[in-house]
Amino acid sequence: MNAPRSPKIPESVLVVIHTPSLEVLLIERADAPGYWQSVTGSKDAVDEPLHLTCIREVAEETGIEIGSAAVPLANLSDWGLANVYEIYPRWRHRYAEGVTHNTEHVFGLQVPAGIAVRLAPREHTAFAWLPWREAADRCFSPSNAEAVLQLPRFAADTA
Repeated sequence: MNAPRSPKIPESVLVVIHTPSLEVLLIERADAPGYWQSVTGSKDAVDEPLHLTCIREVAEETGIEIGSAAVPLANLSDWGLANVYEIYPRWRHRYAEGVTHNTEHVFGLQVPAGIAVRLAPREHTAFAWLPWREAADRCFSPSNAEAVLQLPRFAADTA
């Protein structure tokens, strides 16, 4: 018998994974077909540093290892943006009773074109590399779409 899961912490990261030519990786949720998004995930502990949440979530959801020779840690950038949004009712059961909002911190991750992606099948069923404008249009979450639309500005700052 499985032990009950601890409630999710209402603080998360959103990682816009992109190539130098601004193609964006989107992944389709297994629990919501047609819901395309960037890598997202909640902190595992209140004191978990956000960059470690990014490293863990990117590895879990895509198999991309931040800190490897192909994707140095320097390629992960904190965009200094945070979105506070209402948690969709369909997912509120994952949080402590009464929690209705989440704070999402936005990061960018530049990866080489053609990098291998290995999805976690319980979480995502498909992936696509799309030009940034198309990716923004496909995102189900308004905050995710807005983050993707910010990509050219943040990518230029790190070039």
